[in-house]
Formats: sequence, C-alpha cells, structure tokens
Amino acid sequence: MTPPEDLLRRIRGEYSEMAGLRLTLGQASRLWGLSLSASTALLDELTDVGFLARAKDGAYHLRD
Repeated sequence: MTPPEDLLRRIRGEYSEMAGLRLTLGQASRLWGLSLSASTALLDELTDVGFLARAKDGAYHLRD
C-alpha cells in the first residue's frame, strides 16, 4: 500500500492543479481507489492543517 505521505502529496497535487476541484467523500474514495475510512482520514488531515475546507454539502475544496 502507498504510504500516507505519498497519498497526501498526491491529493494536495490534484487539488492544486485542478482549480475549483470539489469532491464528496464518495467521489474522492472512487477517484483514489481508497476505502471510505482511508479517504476520510486523509481528507480530515488536510482539512485540519488548513489545506482543504468542507462545504455545507459535504464536498472538500481548497481553502480560500
């Protein structure tokens, strides 16, 4: 399995490269081929450090 640091770097890269990217938990899980729990942990970590924000509809996006 890919180490979490590599996955975090990949997710950061995809959000940085694709302006306006908004993904729900399910969409992110399918895109990266991860379980919902793994996706939740990674997205929550990026949200906790201020890289991502979570909208009221549940979609994750770059923090303004």
